[in-house]
Amino acid sequence: MSIDGSAERRKQPTQTQTPSTGNGNCGISSMSLANRLRLNPNKEHKPDSYDDLHQLEFSPLLFSSLERYLPPTMLNGSRDLKLQYMRDILLRYSSESERTRVQRHREYRQKILSHYQPVHKELYTMQAAQFFVPSFLKAINENTEDSFRSIMAEPAPGIYTFEMLQPYFCELLLSEVETFERWVIETNFRIMRPNTMNRYGCVLDDFGLETMLDKLMEDFIRPMSRVFFPEVGGSTLDSHHGFVVEYGTDKDAELGFHVDDSEVTLNVCLGKQFSGGELFFRGIRCDKHVNSETQSEEIFDYSHVPGHAVLHRGRHRHGARATTSGCRVNLLLWCRSSVFRELKKYQKDSSNWCGECQREKKERRRQSIAGTKLVVKI
Repeated sequence: MSIDGSAERRKQPTQTQTPSTGNGNCGISSMSLANRLRLNPNKEHKPDSYDDLHQLEFSPLLFSSLERYLPPTMLNGSRDLKLQYMRDILLRYSSESERTRVQRHREYRQKILSHYQPVHKELYTMQAAQFFVPSFLKAINENTEDSFRSIMAEPAPGIYTFEMLQPYFCELLLSEVETFERWVIETNFRIMRPNTMNRYGCVLDDFGLETMLDKLMEDFIRPMSRVFFPEVGGSTLDSHHGFVVEYGTDKDAELGFHVDDSEVTLNVCLGKQFSGGELFFRGIRCDKHVNSETQSEEIFDYSHVPGHAVLHRGRHRHGARATTSGCRVNLLLWCRSSVFRELKKYQKDSSNWCGECQREKKERRRQSIAGTKLVVKI
């Protein structure tokens, strides 16, 4: 779940096509878990659910993810005991300013929820049969790599495309967003935009869709991410930032070259009628190499189709070309793993997912082999 609008914002890209980067994870990016939690999870342990605890300072999914990292002596303890143990760790490494920001955003969100009246209440709970196309549901229910690949194309390494949403869902969500935006104008309510790169669109979590989007991430996106993106925390996704963006000649026309503040990004076109707006991808990069050159094999462009999804790593550099006519609206779900973000601080090698790290590693190996051959000849 998103916690504070300022935590979702990204820097504007420069005029030299340098990708902007994300900036943290829901207020806990500075915590250090290594002293209190295990480095490696107990994959056999089935964690408790914390979904019924609505007044927690952190996402219930975060506690479920962290539970696998508890010391062995804690795993069979009561839920209350484990909750207190994990909560103490999170609070210890969460600054007072971050907790204050969390509270302020909670109050901001509550103000919206207490005044805005939804028009399509069926959107606010997960109704999979009405939301998703049958092929997508079948693949998720079978929950195997083969079933996922049966509905997907992988037009470029690490980029997966598939049909996902029913037209009924797209129409309902577009209508709800339009109603919310009219309410914003009529009440002169100042809302937080999805990020600093988009002037149009809104955060879906802020007006009541957080629970439904949590289910979308947990039950539908995480199973696929566990298979296709395990090296970037795909199996431990525990929070999200859900929003829509709008492009057109009278709105945002294009989106600059950037990376997302996510481990895994779901991008689904909702409609409407439009021309242009293609996504362009330019390779996966860690923080160190985010501005490195693009290799020819990393270049890929994708044209949006309403109801069809693109799933990729958040660190896959990309942008959107200008929408030249009509209006394009997309649903974005930035999925995040608190565990991955913390463990990443202690991992200097990103060669299992960063394209440039992989190239550097291959070059070091090549030089080492060449040096060995030279010594043998001498």
